[in-house]
Amino acid sequence: MSLPGGIRTTLAVALLVIVGGALGGAYLMVVPSLERRLVDARLDELDRDGDAFSSNGYLRIDQSNPYALDSAVELASLLYRARVIVYQVLGPTPLTLSTLSDSAPAGGPVAKDPVALETARTSGISRGRVERQGRRFGQVAYPLLDGNVLLLSAPIEDQLATVRVVKRRLLYATGVALLIAGILGTAAATVHARRIRRLERAANRIAEGEFDEPVVDLGDDELGELAAAFERMRSQLSQLDTARKEFVANASHELRTPLFSLAGFLELMADEDLDEETRTGFLVTTREQVERLTKLASDLLDLSRIDAGRLRVEREEVVLADVARIVVEELSPLAESTGHRLALDADPAAWAVADEERVLQIGRALAGNALMHTPTGTEVRISATVANGRAELTVADDGPGVPQEHAERIFDRFYRVEGPQASGSGLGLAIARELATRMDGTVELVSRPGATQFVLSLPRATAPVST
Repeated sequence: MSLPGGIRTTLAVALLVIVGGALGGAYLMVVPSLERRLVDARLDELDRDGDAFSSNGYLRIDQSNPYALDSAVELASLLYRARVIVYQVLGPTPLTLSTLSDSAPAGGPVAKDPVALETARTSGISRGRVERQGRRFGQVAYPLLDGNVLLLSAPIEDQLATVRVVKRRLLYATGVALLIAGILGTAAATVHARRIRRLERAANRIAEGEFDEPVVDLGDDELGELAAAFERMRSQLSQLDTARKEFVANASHELRTPLFSLAGFLELMADEDLDEETRTGFLVTTREQVERLTKLASDLLDLSRIDAGRLRVEREEVVLADVARIVVEELSPLAESTGHRLALDADPAAWAVADEERVLQIGRALAGNALMHTPTGTEVRISATVANGRAELTVADDGPGVPQEHAERIFDRFYRVEGPQASGSGLGLAIARELATRMDGTVELVSRPGATQFVLSLPRATAPVST
């Protein structure tokens, strides 16, 4: 379940939880450890003092003289800054203690002190904490040689006061850190939320078909990478949308022109006063328009088959020299009508593994493109060669070349180079490249002013040795 306020509140709360958790963990690690160490240090000090008293001072005391015992206890209390008590052990059943000497009799009842009783029971050194009259003490108990017990009790308020100071400062630091984290977290979350909102608005614009406004985010984090991906998507969709619109316009034109021509010619041919020569000319023109419509329909059908994955290509040995010769023969009338020169350069050893009909289709598309988009008088050369271990069918011309801004997109679907020679649906080169890819080949453009080449490269087949 999301928090009210969306991602901004979520990020801010997450940052507060992280900072609070980190400081809480630090508190739990530092405060108990500090308290334990300070108290243990005081107990260690009492331990050393008790050892010194039991080993040296008490052995030299005349136990038959209670004043000597009291004097020794008083002196030890001053030296050790602690309450010193000497017990006589009574019992053992029940185990009880009787106070022989106490440096601070008014310091509270000590007859049933748990630390002293532990030493009386085990005859070993005991240490611990107790609370008397609302105050806490650290205590060490020692067994004496005569079976009695020595207890050193010192207040640990100073140590605990130090711990309380540290606690207060940690709590104060925690409050300040949480406040700063809240402010900074809210600010950072607001910035990220705004960036995400911008991406959301950009996605909505793209979904609505608005591609004019770029998706911009200057961050170098994941959101910046996401924005860059959105921008690439926007650019590609914009290009596709532009190409779609251009294709609709071009296809409409390509369809409307021959249809209008056919309608006009049919109407004219219905006039019985036409002479035979005029009627024959109309029939030729009508046939050309029908072929134009057929070519457009075939391109669209091939394109739909390619997209649906239903276009099949054969794998057979193809003599590229024969393909080049057929293309030259088929396009010679078009070359003569447009004022171009067709030249053939065929290497008989150029054999490829491909679909012959599809190779012919690619050759027609490349050569027809050269004839339609180069000025009158240009020579178009169709050659079949072997290069770099592959069989190549090349269509070259000495026209003005393809401008660089068009060279990168000339194989895109529906793309047409605008200009006085521009014509067609913009599908021929796109289909040619798709067909080449399905035959494990490539179609590449090499263009510079005065020299343009379209190269179809296919896997080479071994040509038979002539005898």
